[in-house]
Order: sequence, then structure tokens, then C-alpha cells
Amino acid sequence: MKYDQLPVGRRPLLRLALALGAATAVRVVAADPARTPVRPGGEPLAAAAGPPARPRAGGADYRLRPMTGHAAPRFRPAAPPVRTRPFEELPELGHDAMVLSFDDGPDPRYTPDILATLRRYGARAMFFVCGGMATDHRDLLREMADDGHVVGNHSWSHPLIPGLSRRAIRDELGRTSDVIERTLGAPPLWYRAPYGAWNRNSFEIGAALGMEPMAWTVDSLDWTTPGTGTIVRRVERGAAPGVVVLSHDAGGDRSQSVEALRRYLPALIADGYRMTVPHRS
Repeated sequence: MKYDQLPVGRRPLLRLALALGAATAVRVVAADPARTPVRPGGEPLAAAAGPPARPRAGGADYRLRPMTGHAAPRFRPAAPPVRTRPFEELPELGHDAMVLSFDDGPDPRYTPDILATLRRYGARAMFFVCGGMATDHRDLLREMADDGHVVGNHSWSHPLIPGLSRRAIRDELGRTSDVIERTLGAPPLWYRAPYGAWNRNSFEIGAALGMEPMAWTVDSLDWTTPGTGTIVRRVERGAAPGVVVLSHDAGGDRSQSVEALRRYLPALIADGYRMTVPHRS
């Protein structure tokens, strides 16, 4: 959907998202005393983002951008003091391990094909689902869990978290956790902020809900639909022990993402990598 086709009420949010998207140097977020993301040392930091939209199959795209480049904190359950930055890689999984992650689903047009490819190669992945999508496609949540994948929280409606009140953040995360728990019998242990935009409130509320924050190391940029070959090259060039790869199974036309997985997954396995997921004791 083009800008001039958007309802008037959504244009201010789109302008905000586009302005925030200019902050391409975002690497890691620390927490300030209010709701605004800051760099370590206190310098304000704009959230990297793109145009948001409701998470519905067949709807407008919603975009994510990476927040990478620093070593992850030590892997342990969320507990006081609350984290001030998300995990970006998981080196403790082993020298041969990589983590594949998929955001924005589940979408019945693309998620089943991604699950089938992962199943074919015995690979595990993390799926960060939006509650608005999950509530309509609980069968896909159950399929994810049955195959040994991690189902994480990606908010209910994919909003810009730093612009929300604490109550609204709790509602976005809490409602999604409730859907996952009612469907799978246990709440999610991981969450990912939409657009990679974190703040202190989101870290605190996520921890209160029993979740750890997960970002990523390698962004496939598949949401830009750059071509299957380009997605494959980005993932293969970024391959390394402990990295977390970001892709999408919803939020737009993800046929390139589906086809790219079919190509890079067997290649990575042939190179000696093991596609696994984190577990918490």
C-alpha cells in the first residue's frame, strides 16, 4: 500500500516510522529512566523501523531492521537486575551451532512451507509470532512446538514499542503470551521487539512475564524482497558459530524467503553447521 493510499489516521505513524528508519547505525539499546531508547552513556537513540501495519495474512507489509554488532550478555534466566540489552548471538550453543529465526507469523501461505523444509533437514528454529496472527492460526503454533521449534513473543499488533505506555506494552506482550500459553500449555520464554525497538519498559515487562529479549546477528533483509539469490548470499556470508539469523514468514510476500531457506539450509548443513535453538533450565 502506497503512502497516498493510507488512511489519514495512519499517515503520522508512517512518517514517524520512516523517520526512525533513518537511524541505520543502531547496534544495541541500553535503558534510560523513561521510555526512550538510549545508547550506553545516555545519548538518545532513535528506534530503527519501517511502516507498521496490522498483522493479518494478506495485509500490508511491516518492516524490521537489525540491531547487531556487540557480544551477547551471559545466557541466564531473566531475573533482577533486568537486562538492558537483548541477546544478539548465542555462542554457548556450540562451535557448530547457528540459530534461524522467523518473525511476524504464523501465516498459512508461507509458514507451512518453512516448517516442511526445516522438518526435511531435521533443523530447529525460533518463531517470533504476533498474537493477532497466532490467535487465528493456532494449528501452526502447535505444529511449531511439535517439531521442536521455539515459539517466541513478537507482540500482538507489531507496534513501535517505545511510543507506548507501560500499560500498552504489557497488553501487547501479555495478550500474546496468553495465546501461546493457552495453545501450547506453557508461556513463551523469549520475545523480540517489533522493528528491533527496545526500551527499559519493554525489558522490565518482558522479564516480569518470564521472557528473555532476543535480537539477531544476521539480517537477511528478506522483507525488501531483494531476490532469492541475494537472501541466500546474505545468510551464507553471515554464517558463523552462535549467530542468530533474522528472516520472516509473514508480513508480506514471503515466497522468496521460503525458496531461499530451501537453498541455504542444506548448504549450511553441508558446511558443518547445526541449526538449533536455545533452551532454558
